[in-house]
Amino acid sequence: MSFKRRLTELRLPIGHDEAALRAAICAGFSVPPMELLGYTVFRRAWDARRKSDIKLVYTIDAELAVAVQEGEPVPDTDYKFVAQAQRSPAKRPVVIGTGPCGIFAALILAQMGFAPLILERGKAVRQRTKDTWGLWRRSELNPESNVQFGEGGAGTFSDGKLYSQIKDPRHLGRKVLTEFVEAGAPEEILYVAKPHIGTFRLVTMVESMRAKIEALGGEYRFGEKVTDIDIEAGQVRAVVLESGERIETEHVVLAVGHSSRDTFEFLHRRGVYMEAKPFSVGFRIEHPQSVIDRHRFGSFAGHPILGAADYKLVHHAKNGRSVYSFCMCPGGTVVAATSEPGRVVTNGMSQYSRNERNANAGIVVGITPADYPGDVLAGVEFQRRWESAAFLAGGGTYAAPGQLVGDFLAGRPSEQFGEVVPSYRPGVTLTDLSTCLPDYAIEAIREALPAFEAQITGFSRDDAVLTGVETRTSAPLRITRGKDFCSLNTRGLYPAGEGAGYAGGILSAGVDGIKVAEAVGLSLGSEG
Repeated sequence: MSFKRRLTELRLPIGHDEAALRAAICAGFSVPPMELLGYTVFRRAWDARRKSDIKLVYTIDAELAVAVQEGEPVPDTDYKFVAQAQRSPAKRPVVIGTGPCGIFAALILAQMGFAPLILERGKAVRQRTKDTWGLWRRSELNPESNVQFGEGGAGTFSDGKLYSQIKDPRHLGRKVLTEFVEAGAPEEILYVAKPHIGTFRLVTMVESMRAKIEALGGEYRFGEKVTDIDIEAGQVRAVVLESGERIETEHVVLAVGHSSRDTFEFLHRRGVYMEAKPFSVGFRIEHPQSVIDRHRFGSFAGHPILGAADYKLVHHAKNGRSVYSFCMCPGGTVVAATSEPGRVVTNGMSQYSRNERNANAGIVVGITPADYPGDVLAGVEFQRRWESAAFLAGGGTYAAPGQLVGDFLAGRPSEQFGEVVPSYRPGVTLTDLSTCLPDYAIEAIREALPAFEAQITGFSRDDAVLTGVETRTSAPLRITRGKDFCSLNTRGLYPAGEGAGYAGGILSAGVDGIKVAEAVGLSLGSEG
């Protein structure tokens, strides 16, 4: 007979060996070595508050030969399905979108036996990657196949962060990570405190998950843009494709992402309940990654366990605006992320190695519906206004407008780069960024950058580069749903993920997809 217990806050020097870890586990449980039958690392974080003495901090799940009082019970993190199909549904559920939310909604529905139909306006991930490089290398935008649209969603071209601050009492995030590992992600994502994957690995993982869903009875259709949803007496009856094809269904998972603006428009025309919500706009900032590493890790900078350092900053400006770092990408690049012609949008991306020269992050300012009065779609037009301004300021070629931090703070246009070479492609045009965001946002960022310098030496260095604009931090609206995960006024419509205003990042989107799929499965199961 054996006993399982969890030990938390186990702290060891960064250079320790396995023997030291085993000894610390035994000491933590007050047992001799022969009573420790085995252990797994549930979580490994690090504490760098003392740069001269960085500690690794473990949560350990141990198997012991004796019962002990120390530690705590090991929670059950295995996923439990809430429903199972007794027969194939007469009208199969439809999942619109193949970002993380759509993938996990489709996966759970398939695993429950409900054979979902998955519709994606963009292309399969490898062809989509080629189209995305077309914008980055040749300034050629495909509005239906880009950073925002296509298999894998916007998260495919990101830092691949797999952590979130959502409340997760059912450990659904563990289900997401476990499926990712099965699809080819490194097993370390199950235990490191801030797991990430990176674009290249995400591509193969997305393909593997598609194959699994198809093997379970799901069906993918790429290049199928949904242009309408037939709603009769408050109930979804069918989805309508751009080709004119009508697909009858009474269960639609709407996982379209935060940039599917034409979808928001037809839903609004159909009377689906939506409401405006806050979001943020700003610029990308780039520094040498070595500056951030030295600040966070001191002499341990470059240690393989620590990797490239990140940061998280916030400043409350005198004009009442909050300025904060968003989607920080250690050792990454700034990427062109527009989905509409004549507009420039920036985002950040990293590979798994995070070994590019620059660190980048969004420096963004909070926006509320009071800043864009009008109907529920006014936030979309607000975003478009500043994306168009960035396109013009960059020269009208999908080059991004940029400015050195020193010049931005001094209020003068930039003329040449310093040590920091911007990573954005198809290129950066030096100019004056003050025309690319509202005056109150420019004012708040100018106040925030010196404040951030007080936290990270070198943050507001003169030759750090700002690139504009970052407008797609989240959807500017919420497609509001009830406790049953259905739209408030449209039965059978299940708004999900970032595009519906219910997630922010790969992990939280995947978790939301699971929750919505469960709601659909329970509804379909009750019909059987």
